[in-house]
Amino acid sequence: MPESGGAPSASVGRVTVDAALAPSTLPYQFPDFAAFAGLDWAAAFDEAFARHRAEVEEIAASDEPATFANTVEALERAGRELARVTAVFASLTSTDTTDELEKAQTRIWPRYSAHEDAIHLDARLFARIDAVYAARENVDPEARRLVERYHLRFTRSGAGLDAAGQARLTELNTELSTLVTRFQQYALAETNGSAVWFDDAADLAGLGDDALAAARAAAEADGRTGYKLALGYPTDQPLIARLAVRESRRRLLEAALARGSRGGDTDTRALIARIAALRAERAALFGYPNHAAYAIADQTAGTAEAASAMLTRLAAPAVANARAELAELEEIAGHPIETWDWAYYARIAAARAEAGGDGVVLDPSEYLELDAVVTRGAFHAAHLLYGLAFAERTDLPLHHPDARAWEVRGEDGTTIGLFVGDYFARPSKRGGAWMTSFVDQSELLGTLPVVINVCNFVKPVGDKPSLLSVDEATTVFHEFGHALHGLLSRVRYPFFSGTAVPRDFVEFPSQFNEMWLTWPDVLDNFARHHETGAQLPLELRARLTSHDTRGEGFATVEYLAAAVIDLAWHTIAPGTTVDDVDAFERAALDAAGLYLPQLPSRYRGPYFSHIFSGGYGAGYYSYIWSEVLDADAASWFAANGGATRANGERLRATVLSRGGSVDAQEAYRAFRGADPDIAPLLARRGLG
Repeated sequence: MPESGGAPSASVGRVTVDAALAPSTLPYQFPDFAAFAGLDWAAAFDEAFARHRAEVEEIAASDEPATFANTVEALERAGRELARVTAVFASLTSTDTTDELEKAQTRIWPRYSAHEDAIHLDARLFARIDAVYAARENVDPEARRLVERYHLRFTRSGAGLDAAGQARLTELNTELSTLVTRFQQYALAETNGSAVWFDDAADLAGLGDDALAAARAAAEADGRTGYKLALGYPTDQPLIARLAVRESRRRLLEAALARGSRGGDTDTRALIARIAALRAERAALFGYPNHAAYAIADQTAGTAEAASAMLTRLAAPAVANARAELAELEEIAGHPIETWDWAYYARIAAARAEAGGDGVVLDPSEYLELDAVVTRGAFHAAHLLYGLAFAERTDLPLHHPDARAWEVRGEDGTTIGLFVGDYFARPSKRGGAWMTSFVDQSELLGTLPVVINVCNFVKPVGDKPSLLSVDEATTVFHEFGHALHGLLSRVRYPFFSGTAVPRDFVEFPSQFNEMWLTWPDVLDNFARHHETGAQLPLELRARLTSHDTRGEGFATVEYLAAAVIDLAWHTIAPGTTVDDVDAFERAALDAAGLYLPQLPSRYRGPYFSHIFSGGYGAGYYSYIWSEVLDADAASWFAANGGATRANGERLRATVLSRGGSVDAQEAYRAFRGADPDIAPLLARRGLG
């Protein structure tokens, strides 16, 4: 098997490398971050690659007839050291990167890609997997599915290509790995470098005292006076809804839209065009017309046409709703609405509709304190549904001072796993919100899950608590839904653990978990005023728990536009060159009937990290695809008693515990007793 780098010499951090690769002695095998301090990451990966290669070589070169145990199960046991160092490195480069880590990325990820290619393209190894695949009826159902997935993975990774095809595939994967890493670094630099500065507090009229204090503190941290508004990941910046000065809104929105398109060393436009072109060429090696066709063939949607048809079905009614919302906003504003006006006047419209008899509009964020949303909200819902209990652990060496950890146990006291939350934004963290794992659950390896949620909420100043918007509180519940998918996993093989399911199914548990934010028994447990402890006023409670489609036109169109842009980039034919990114994306939106000049896409290509560095290439449609399941499941829960242990156990047993060990659609049918119905989604979004 071709080598992707030799083991480090004994003089190059030998003790440090060995310590980094060794199994952690901490509870739940939690990573000992102290062992990674000052680590020569390239040397550690070289050693991990070498050890994994040796394990795989022993399997591939075996003279014994291929069996499930000595081939597929042996591959599942192999590479534990590489998995450990990769989990830590990937987490640090996403949550607390440094110049040193970024330099290491540019070397390590291309070598990682070459390492994986060498395994997947080993003819001896594939011959053994093929032999086990031919006899797969002789093993139990979970093992049989594992064999089938391994065979498919090797096939889709080039095992069946001729020598020239495999050589080109390796070149493409190596270059793509380099470019994807570069995009992640550029996108972070562009977001950090596009912060908007204000000298006068009057320019920030409408922001609360806490937001002003945070902006002032951000400026002081950079050694400047005035106010700094850092950018969030999506196009629409949350603060725009509160900025009363129109020019300030314009500056903030235009800064968000310009990321990656400003010229200079970190402009991403040529980069994303090259990534899309290389993905198209790679798909052609496998006989597919474009990358979307290749990627979606292994998803529940099955074809790019099916994914596109879903978006098309929703586009026309969503745009009609958005135009009606626009007319209302222009009547309120008394002037044409620009992109930077929409969120501001939408908030005013909602306030007018929801104000009480005295005309006073209460701010929900005063009742949505982060710690309460997490511990008395998301954790409480998990207790009601799954019997889980959470106890904070302060004895673990976390990756950053802002992070917190909780031990998770079942209602019978059995240990479930460990949950980590890292909620505050910082310049060293990439934008967005996500869940990942440090340790995957596996009965084969005897490991319990260690999962982390990462968000980018503004860190409060001093001893003030972190107050969340409704959208941010929803993000807490959403990401915790992913965490539950990982924590409740009960599979034998690590290949299937937790969220290892199709991309267009993985968002179902997370989107469904958003339901409990406004479920009365949960809402009443956490939504209290952060200063007085008073319960949520009745008018706010009614507002949060009622089914209101106000604003769904905007929300649906901005999402659909991003999903269409994603598919446009990934349905280009091999050999296509995109020279004008703006024109390309505008044409895609026009063709889908989704272009509204006043309503920007949730993301544009130059800062669309989901699809160019986050694993969602040709998969951003999956949020709406999964929402069909989410809305259908929510309607079932609402009709069957809501957050009860019996209902939670049903979802846990059929879906959450199964990971990828069963077909995703079959898992949903086992829970629901039927195929999902799209009607609840249409009603939820006001599209029926």
